[in-house]
Amino acid sequence: MMTIQSSPLLRQALVADATTSATFGLMLLIGAGTLSGIFGLPDMLLRIAGLVLLPYAAFIGWLGLREQIHKPVAWAVVLGNALWVLDSALLLMSGWVSPTSAGYAFVIAQALVVLMYAEFQYVGLRRSTEALA
Repeated sequence: MMTIQSSPLLRQALVADATTSATFGLMLLIGAGTLSGIFGLPDMLLRIAGLVLLPYAAFIGWLGLREQIHKPVAWAVVLGNALWVLDSALLLMSGWVSPTSAGYAFVIAQALVVLMYAEFQYVGLRRSTEALA
């Protein structure tokens, strides 16, 4: 598996994504009941999203602290973030949920933040170099 020397941008984007994901994961997990009423999103959806974000945050935070990582793993993070953005859009268009205006704003805002991280990670990945054995 190809190992890369992570660019500073890639490492910073991973750590920033990890910090945001951990914060939002805790917020969704702890505050799901209250946020469900505000956003008009199912309590269980918010709790599951929070549970998914916490191990993800730990993993990408760990990746962001490493000088070298496996290139396919970095690509998986970028693609995973792109999938999260797509899923967020599909959630709003599916009719499965009936979010409030605040719920629409929240889902769109968090999707834009995730898209930003995916872009920074992509550019950082492209700036990374092949690691010497």
